[in-house]
Amino acid sequence: MRGIMEPAQQKHIVLGITGGIAAYKAAELARLLMKQGVGVQVAMTEAACHFITPATMQALTGRPVLINQWDAAENGMAHIAMGRAADAIVIAPATADFIAKLALGLADDLLSTMCLARDCQLLVAPAMNRQMWGNAATQRNVAQLARDGVDILGPVSGVQACGEEGMGRMLETEELAREVVVFLQSRSSVGRASARQGDVGLKPDLQNLSGVKMIITAGPTYEAIDAVRGITNRSSGKMGYAVAQAAQELGAEVTLISGPTALHKPHGVQAVDVISAAQMFDAVQQRVPAADIFIGVAAVADYRVAQASAQKIKKSDGNLILELLPNPDILAYVASLPQPPFCVGFAAESENLREYATAKRKAKNIPLLAANLAQQAIGADENELILFDDAGEHVLPRADKLTLARALLQHVAKLYKDRL
Repeated sequence: MRGIMEPAQQKHIVLGITGGIAAYKAAELARLLMKQGVGVQVAMTEAACHFITPATMQALTGRPVLINQWDAAENGMAHIAMGRAADAIVIAPATADFIAKLALGLADDLLSTMCLARDCQLLVAPAMNRQMWGNAATQRNVAQLARDGVDILGPVSGVQACGEEGMGRMLETEELAREVVVFLQSRSSVGRASARQGDVGLKPDLQNLSGVKMIITAGPTYEAIDAVRGITNRSSGKMGYAVAQAAQELGAEVTLISGPTALHKPHGVQAVDVISAAQMFDAVQQRVPAADIFIGVAAVADYRVAQASAQKIKKSDGNLILELLPNPDILAYVASLPQPPFCVGFAAESENLREYATAKRKAKNIPLLAANLAQQAIGADENELILFDDAGEHVLPRADKLTLARALLQHVAKLYKDRL
């Protein structure tokens, strides 16, 4: 057995915070990015300090927060030193006022000067009242930034701090963190930034799946017994969604076919929602002819009720007997096609993991199978996987599911390309 996790090489961003109520979210954004291995240097406008303190951001990042032009830096020039050292500058939140400064090229404080003097990419997450966002001047400024090559992240529609509802709400921190990591991944895959395997999955020799069409199934299925009851399982969908995100980060064109979960769909993937195993099978059948890679992560119910009741079955003193019929085996169907895509299966076992996983891979006739113990994985944020392929076993040690998904996709990409 051999592990395939690789050592880390950290990337760095400048997190610019401007004076809007959404500034409080910057603390969580910094925490999430650092958890994924990204170094964060915070720079704040004076207005931002009225919403969240520099002491909070320094405590979270372990780095002094830069506020004014005369903060200590190499050669006394913080605006140049920080912009040169970063792989990206991320402004979150970006107020209407600061967006206007960027569009006009103004540089009257440290953060705006840093943006003007940068030689790295600028990512901007607008956050403001719906009327400010809809104002013609703001829309003109945002359009100018886009023309200048700035990445605009959001905003979205939702309830705002003023009590109104509409467009202008900043992206949630989890999605913003994901966007930043995706940016770093995409830059590394074309040689514009280094990357590593580990918390963020960034590494200099990342495999690239640009243009590869991938179908991923995720989550549980639900088989109705009557109008209110059904047969399902404890799958949370977290592993399948992590695999979809990891694939999208590597440039794949991802279709995520998901059973019912409480998870947000990864940004940038095509999502298809289903409920039953039959619906998932139909969705796969429609789309698999165009797929290059198929990854079956979903915990598909093996059986369905032969005759589901349209109405609630009333309780009685007697036994209730249900006839169960086998559901289609989606992975076996895909693998048996005349020209199948590269197939990856998942196996969650409660015992005899290696024995059952090896037998399943052989029975399905697939090149790769990822296996884990169900009692350690269901609903958890961390897991441990063993990959089974023609070369033997490859252990992915315990880590969060996104880290595992990134390592898995590296292995999938290598095997897929070796078969071309």
